Amino acid sequence: MLTFHSDDTGLRRARTELDSGELVTPYECPERVELVLRRVREVGLGEVRAPEAFGLEPVLAVHDRGYVDFLASCWDDWRAAGHGGEAIPSIWPTRTMRDDIIPEHVEGRLGHYALAAETSICEGTFEAAVASKDIALSAVSHTLASGEPSFGLCRPPGHHAATDQFGGYCFFNNAAIAAQHALDSGKGRVAVLDVDFHHGNGTQQIFYERDDVLFASLHGDPRTCFPYFLGHADETGRGPGEGFNFNYPMAPGTDFAAWSLALDDALTRIREAGCELLVVSLGVDAFEHDPISAFKLTSNDFTELGRRLAGAGLPTTFLLEGGYAVEEIGINAVNVLTGFEAAR
Repeated sequence: MLTFHSDDTGLRRARTELDSGELVTPYECPERVELVLRRVREVGLGEVRAPEAFGLEPVLAVHDRGYVDFLASCWDDWRAAGHGGEAIPSIWPTRTMRDDIIPEHVEGRLGHYALAAETSICEGTFEAAVASKDIALSAVSHTLASGEPSFGLCRPPGHHAATDQFGGYCFFNNAAIAAQHALDSGKGRVAVLDVDFHHGNGTQQIFYERDDVLFASLHGDPRTCFPYFLGHADETGRGPGEGFNFNYPMAPGTDFAAWSLALDDALTRIREAGCELLVVSLGVDAFEHDPISAFKLTSNDFTELGRRLAGAGLPTTFLLEGGYAVEEIGINAVNVLTGFEAAR
C-alpha cells in the first residue's frame, strides 16, 4: 500500500491547548506522524511518497473562501495585533448575538470561525493544513487512477472542520476534500466512513443535504463526548441527503464486539447505496488507552477492522484523523492497513 507523507505537516507545533481549564501541551502533536511513519517502514507496508501540490481550488470546493482567507492570514493578524501567545478564540456569536456580520478584529474573526476553544492557531498552522490536504488529494488520486488502496498520513486531521469553522485540531476537512475530488473526477457516489472516537461533525455538515456522498460515523455519544452538539442517531440527512447520513453513537466503555455491530451495519449501508469509492477517516482513538477517548478497542481489534473494511470490496483511501495514545498510534493505525492488505 502506498503511503503519502510530507515533512511540512510538522510545521504546526502548537504549544497550548485548553483542557479541563488548563493550558496544556496539545495532544495532537507532530510525533504522532513520526511514529506512524516509523511503523509503516518497520512492517514494510510499501513505498512512502511525497504528495503533489493541488492548490486551493479543491479546498474551495468544500470550504468557504472567507474562511480559507482567514486561516491564511490569522497568525500574521494575531501577531500584528500585539498578542504574545497563540491565537485562541474567546468570544462567539452565541444564540443571543448576531452572526451575520464578520468582525474586522482578529479576535472577533477567531470567534466567528471557531467551533471550540481548545484548538489554538500558531505559526505554520496554515502551511501544515495545506500539506495535509495535498496528502489526502494525492492519496485519493492514486486510488482513483490505479484502483489500489492508499494511505494519507494527514496532519492536522480534518473531520471536525466544517464549511467555515475549525476546531478539534482540524482546519481543512481532508476526507471531504478527497471525496469531492473523487466526484469531480467522475465517481457517481462516494462513501466516507469515520471510525474516529469523536463524531465527524464537519464532514456531516458539508454533505448533509447531498446524496452523492454517504457519510457514516461510529463515535462516542455526543450527550457525553466532544463535539457534543452533533452526531445523534436521528440526524439522517436533509432534502436530497435524507437517508445518506448514518450516525452510530455509543456509550463510554464500548468494546469491539458492540462497536463492530455498528461497523457491519455501516458497511451494509455503503454497499446498498452503490458507492464506488470508500474514504476512511482513520482515527484510532477508539483504542482502550487513548487519553481523551472512552472506547475499549485493542490493537488486535484494529487489525480486524482492516479485514472488515477490505470485505467492502471498494477502492479505498485511508486518511489519518485522531489517535492520541502516542506510543501505540503507529501500531494501531498500521494494524488497520495490514489487516486490510491481508484480507483483500
